Parts: sequence; C-alpha cells; structure tokens
Amino acid sequence: MNKVFEPKLFTLLKSGISKEQLISDIFAGIVVGIVALPLSIAFAVASGVSPEKGLITAIVAGFIISLLGGSRVQIGGPTGAFIVIIYAIVQQYGIDGLIISTMMAGVILILFGLLRLGNLLKYFPHPLIVGFTSGIAVIIFSTQIKDALGLSLEKMPSEFYQKWVVYFSHVQEVNLYAVVITIATILITIYSKKTTTKVPGSFIAIVFITLVVQVANIPVSTIESFFGEIPNTFNFLLPNIEMENLYIYIAPALTIALLGGVESLLSAVVADGMISGNHRSNTELIAQGIANIVTPIFGGIAATGAIARTATNVKNGGRTPIAGIVHALTLLLIMFFFASYAKLIPMACLAGILIVVAYNMSEWRSFISILKGSPFDIIVLLSTFLLTVFVDLTVAIEIGIVLSSLLFMKRMADIGIKTPCHVDSDLLEDYSNLPEGVSIYEISGPLFFASAKQYSGVIKEIGLKSKILIIRMRHVPFVDSTAIHNFAEMIKTLQKSDVRLLLSGVNSDVLEDLKRHEITSLIGDENILDSFDEAVKRAKGITVAPL
Repeated sequence: MNKVFEPKLFTLLKSGISKEQLISDIFAGIVVGIVALPLSIAFAVASGVSPEKGLITAIVAGFIISLLGGSRVQIGGPTGAFIVIIYAIVQQYGIDGLIISTMMAGVILILFGLLRLGNLLKYFPHPLIVGFTSGIAVIIFSTQIKDALGLSLEKMPSEFYQKWVVYFSHVQEVNLYAVVITIATILITIYSKKTTTKVPGSFIAIVFITLVVQVANIPVSTIESFFGEIPNTFNFLLPNIEMENLYIYIAPALTIALLGGVESLLSAVVADGMISGNHRSNTELIAQGIANIVTPIFGGIAATGAIARTATNVKNGGRTPIAGIVHALTLLLIMFFFASYAKLIPMACLAGILIVVAYNMSEWRSFISILKGSPFDIIVLLSTFLLTVFVDLTVAIEIGIVLSSLLFMKRMADIGIKTPCHVDSDLLEDYSNLPEGVSIYEISGPLFFASAKQYSGVIKEIGLKSKILIIRMRHVPFVDSTAIHNFAEMIKTLQKSDVRLLLSGVNSDVLEDLKRHEITSLIGDENILDSFDEAVKRAKGITVAPL
C-alpha cells in the first residue's frame, strides 16, 4: 500500500504497540467515550434530528475514522461546526436530503484525498477560519436560547435576526426552572475540572441534573417530550434517490465536504503539535469520506475530526488509533444498555452544554488578536463572520477565499510600488564558519496564508536537528495573521526541544506585527537582531555559554 494513503493504525501495528501503551489507549478511549456521550446527543438535537443519530455517528464514524485515518490520535464524530449546516439541510431537503448530501460529501472527500488535496485545504487563511468558526459559535448560541429559557415554541425562524425577535417577544413565557438548570449545567461543566479531570464536566452535569429533575419532578421539557423513546438499535436507511434531481444536493454536499475536510485536518494539525507527530492528510480525508458514506446508512449524520475530543484523548494518554476505536465501542455499549435513560435528560441541560461548546468554539481571543492586526486580515475576518451569521456558511467560505486572494494581490502590489526588492539569486553566502549545531534558514518573500504552513514545516524540520536556528527575514515584506499563528506554533514546538531561535534582518513593519501578536516576547527581544552578522555573533556567544 502506498505510504501516503496507508492508515496510521496499519503502520503502527507493523512496528508494534507496547502493552503499556495499549492499556493507556484503552483507558483514554473509555474517557473520550464518556466525554462524547453528552456532546453527541446535544449536537444531534441541536441539528434538528433525533438524539440517537448523534450516538450512531460517534460510534460508526468514530470507528471508521480511527481504523482508516491518517492521524494517530484523531477522534471522529458529530461536531458543533456541522449543527448549522445539518439543520438547514433537514429544513430544506428533509432526512433523505441529508443522507444524500452527506454521502455525496463523502465521495467528494475521498476524491480530495486521492487527488492529494489535503495540503491545499490546510492553506485556508487563519482569519477566514476564525471568522466562520466564531460565526458558527454565535449561531449555535442563538439556537439554544429557546431551550435555555424553557420557551414552548413550536417553530423557530431560521434567520439569526428573526430568532432574537421571537425570543424577546416571548420573554414573559420564560420558565425559571429551565434557566436555573441551564446556569447550573454551565457552572458544573466549567468548574468540575477543579475537583476531577478524569470525568468530564458535561457528563457530571447531565447525570446530576437529570437525577435532580426526576426526583424533584421539576416541570421542564426533556428529550422524551420532544423525541419520545431513544432506540438502542441501528436501522439501515437507504434514501429514495432520484438521479435527475441529484444536482440539487451538490451545494450542501460541497459545504459538508469543505467544512469537514478543513475541520478534520485542523484537528489533526493541533494533535500533531500535542504529540510531536505527523499525520497523513490525504489518508485522513479518505477515511473521513468513507465514514460519511457509511454512517448515514446506519442512521447517522455528517462527521469529522473533533478537536476537543481529540485533545481529551491526547491528555489522557491516547497515542494510537486504538483509543479512538475503544471510544466508539464504549459508546456502543452505553447505547445498548443505557439509551432508555437518556430520554430523561432535560433540554435545558443540553442547552447549557451547547452554550459552553459555543463559547469554546468562539475563539474570541484569536478574534480580538486579529482585530489588532492588519486591516486586510480584519476585512477577511469580519466579512466571513458577518456572512456566516447573517447569510450562509457556504457563501462566507467562498467570499472569504476570494477576498483573501484579492487582498493579498493588492497588498503585494502596494509593497512592490513602495519597496521594490531585487535579490541576486546567484549570490551564495559562505556559512562554513558557523559554530557546530547552528543552522540557517532564509525566508524570501511574504509570509502569508498560502506559504505559512510550508515555511513553518520546513523550519521545524531544520530546527529540530539544531541547537540554534537563525532565521533570516531581510526579504520578508509582510506577515499576515495565518503566518503569525503558524509561526507561534512552530516556535513552541522548537522550544519544547530546547532549540534556541534567532531572527535577523526583520524590517520595522514586520517587527511591529510580531510585537503586536507577542511573538517577540515568545522568542525574546535579545534574540531578534538587526543584521545577520549580529545574529551569528549572538549564536557564537550562546554556544560558548551554557544553554
């Protein structure tokens, strides 16, 4: 099998997995399974489908993604990012339309992987990703106000503005019991970490509050009052496909595929940073595609890599895909033996959990950080955010990509006029007198969203083989927030391996951007030098003195 497309599990099984690691993976998988239980139910309910569909998705898709994926630790399943899309598809096309769209998205993801487009999807600009992620978080929050306030509304408008008009017009109908339950859920979910890190706060909140509601017979809506019984079996669902109408599902399918692809690869990149690993992006896309083709047949919804659950897996010792497989099997056992009790969960409790999810998704710190940066990044961020909230996620992504490209061209044109740069590519400098353990890397040209990932990867690879790495930046006219985001992650990875980083020849505009985003404090002001000669002198001083 081509190594580019070989699942990580297969590679690890060939090299062997120690007994200690196997035990650690099993434990991590059980913990992640417990974490996934309330989230899977909450995501399904918020998406406008029955709760068991979330569990089925976490079980089937989670198993397939871990079995065939390109990441050691990725956990797959339903995610908050899909809530808005799935809800809109169900409202417009029904469950059959959702199944067809999801399966078509799976085919598109497989094609992305086979065409080796995995690296391209990682080049989405950081402001665009923060913009639509924050927009989705705001929409999720707005959809949960109805259950958080205990409002008995039969039908809600889909538009963001209209939702809030309805909420304010029915404020006199608020159920105070539901409000207390929502607040209690939020507080338990957030602050339970101070007493235990092994059992997730959302799970504690659901168990505790459901027991209190049942024992005290508190009059609030539950899953049962909305959806009835939760089945503990799988049903095979084959949609009625009319080939002549298949084209109408292309747009929603492409939206699912793009968002699923970006989300899963972002999650895998974050996981790589946590375990100092390298995922296979194209293998991951193919696994995501297979999962989205198979899962709807069993009654599930769209799935992708889940950043929060993947991070939980890593923090609890998971280092191989076995943890993800155990997570799926844990949920399967829970579904078989405890599904009948899940119907008792109050809707206000699920609303509280999703409000916490929305807060964590909002990336408000990154949002504020980008607002302090370049006007070009601010335009992309706010355009994507506002379009996501008030128009449509698909439109937001499309316009965000086009806008990013146009603004980049404008920025390059402006720089070309102000500071023409002529580099003699035939002039080679002599680095033979450098001290042992010192490496040089020069960046020529702008550090922007399309080149940031590649530069960071190469710098990381060179740096990890060195004691000191000097990065020459004399020909870098500007950096954007995507580059700064990737640069910061690269610096942290090198510093974990005790690699000292020096920058030389940074122009005043770039240096100002680095200061604004606290990159200079991360590197140390003393390690940012005006010239290459000064950087070499500094490196020689470090090699003489103890590191």
